[in-house]
Amino acid sequence: MMVDRLDRYIARNVLAAIVVVQFVLLGLDITIAYIDNLGDVQAGYTALDALFYLLMRTPWRFYQYAPVAVLIGALIGLGSMASNNELTVMRASGRSLARIVWGVMKPVLLVIVVVLLVAEYVSPRTEQHAEAWRLEKIQGEGTMLTSRSGWQIEGDSVYRFGAIRADDVVLDLTRYRFDDRQLVEATYAQRALWEDGAWRLENVSTTRIFDNHTESDQAASMGWETSFTPTQLERLLRDIESQAPSELWYYAKFLADQGLQNDQALLYFWQKMLMPLTMGSLVLIAASFVFGPLRTVAAGTRVFYGVITGLSFKYVQDLLAPASTIFGFSPVWAVLVPTLVCAGVGIYFLRRNG
Repeated sequence: MMVDRLDRYIARNVLAAIVVVQFVLLGLDITIAYIDNLGDVQAGYTALDALFYLLMRTPWRFYQYAPVAVLIGALIGLGSMASNNELTVMRASGRSLARIVWGVMKPVLLVIVVVLLVAEYVSPRTEQHAEAWRLEKIQGEGTMLTSRSGWQIEGDSVYRFGAIRADDVVLDLTRYRFDDRQLVEATYAQRALWEDGAWRLENVSTTRIFDNHTESDQAASMGWETSFTPTQLERLLRDIESQAPSELWYYAKFLADQGLQNDQALLYFWQKMLMPLTMGSLVLIAASFVFGPLRTVAAGTRVFYGVITGLSFKYVQDLLAPASTIFGFSPVWAVLVPTLVCAGVGIYFLRRNG
């Protein structure tokens, strides 16, 4: 019973600290973003609309700040117990260091489950709807789902897509068809409509290129034979960072099937799928700080070192991401290397002080 009560006590302290830190981080980020978004306020997009837009994006911000919140929350939760000599009493009563750290991991497991569910089912939808809602407020109903354009290859053709609307209408579509690397045809369509499982182009202009002349024709409407679906185009034009892990996996597979580089999609996929290991390694670092060099310092100092550690972890991952493309190693190592280093350092200090 004493073991169960101690586990619950540790979990309650750590989880409460993580929740408080997460709220503080979200509050600061939303406040800064709100001030920045006030520059977009106009007749159809009020200051209240800007706040509502940021609130709709809260799930994505929750996911982004979860690792830092876990690190700082674990530091604060364990640090407060260390300051009150509660950890010393637990150790004196026969509680092993490994068991205390496991007690910290239990609430983090709950946080991990919530974060993974948010990343898969919540934040991709709220990001999509928030962006569409904002653009409709600014530009009117039926506007673009995203303002990002994108390029894609299919067979002997290269496509440029301007945008896709919420009603699956593609705007500003250009197709360049090649024959043995020689441009032979360029087609521009003002829009493409998805109807009954097939695409139809509207306001089409086609230019055919020959050795000594070109030919052009216009068409009000024509069919478009392609394997692209509205879902695939929406993934292409939507910010890749906000996509769900399952969407990233299928998108990476689609790019590979097209013979295109899929390192960025795989990088974000592994970042989300390896989030449990990332958070676990950060907890080990936090515990090693509290039981090691930071056990006698003030709480503010622990938070400061926690922020520095979290930023260093993020910067290393950000540096390894382009390095995986340049040097040709798997994107999974760009995620795993900082995680394994953090876990190794944490275990080393815990064993030395345990």
